[in-house]
Amino acid sequence: MRVYVALLRAVNVGGTGALAMSGLKAICERLGFRDVATYIQSGNVLFRSDEPETKVQSLLEAAITERMGKPPGVLLRSAGEIATAAAGSPFPHAKPNYLLVTFLAEPPPADALEKLVAPDGEEVRIIGREIYIHFPNGSGRSKLKLPALRPGTARNLNTVRKLAEMARAMEDGALPSP
Repeated sequence: MRVYVALLRAVNVGGTGALAMSGLKAICERLGFRDVATYIQSGNVLFRSDEPETKVQSLLEAAITERMGKPPGVLLRSAGEIATAAAGSPFPHAKPNYLLVTFLAEPPPADALEKLVAPDGEEVRIIGREIYIHFPNGSGRSKLKLPALRPGTARNLNTVRKLAEMARAMEDGALPSP
């Protein structure tokens, strides 16, 4: 069975899109996914499935849309892809909590960085379907603008590393507690 990491967009952020992780876990279990585990309250769920990625995606999106009344946006990564994202930071000097990885369904357009506005010294790199952003002063007050980020969902590098660790453990047959 393949291990998937699903990252939900706009769930439990700023009081919108409320979905308890126990509810998300129950949805995944009803869909027949195995060894379901969630991590923190921001829409991260890991599970096993024999189904191909496209079917997993459509099943999960439909079930969550039914539950929430609107499509949340689900971005899937395999255990290997999340491990690559965790290890692939182009900013080794950045504190992990000051580095966000934005996950996209497709690679952004080749000219995506031409529309970048980074007034506080933010650094941005695109690697495949991920956009890495180092916020030297933190992301809370940043005035960074990059339209290519809109369809994605971001996690700080600490979270991405923990998801990679959990996915690896799930592949190995054991899952550490979050």
